[in-house]
Amino acid sequence: MISFRGDAHKIYLQLKNASNKGQSYKQMPAIVEIEEIKQFYHSIDSSTLKLIFYRMIKEKNGSGIVPIFVSSIPWFLFMFSNKIQDFLFKDGRFIWLIIFAFLYFFILITSVILHFREKAWAAAHIEIIQDVLKKRNDSDIA
Repeated sequence: MISFRGDAHKIYLQLKNASNKGQSYKQMPAIVEIEEIKQFYHSIDSSTLKLIFYRMIKEKNGSGIVPIFVSSIPWFLFMFSNKIQDFLFKDGRFIWLIIFAFLYFFILITSVILHFREKAWAAAHIEIIQDVLKKRNDSDIA
């Protein structure tokens, strides 16, 4: 079944499906992956983990190349002006426009999808690192 509700809902459906089948949640690939990340961060000392945390914050807040692509859309539309069309597409060479438009929008859409997936993973790593550091601080106090 196709769902446009996002990964959180897909994980919920997988958990529900596993529950209905009597399977363990800990065997689900999404849960195993997060557990492996968490265990890895537990093996790193706190000072290094803080540096990794700062790098993850930079990664999450970084804008990357996506704004460049998005802000270049007006330049793409500028390609359709009459003077440029006369110069570039004389003698009926519109095949270059079609190729360029396809490649441009393919790269734009792919970049936007990758950008937001990377930000989501950075947020997940940040939360895991914060949990590990908090647990260490709580145990240091006790």
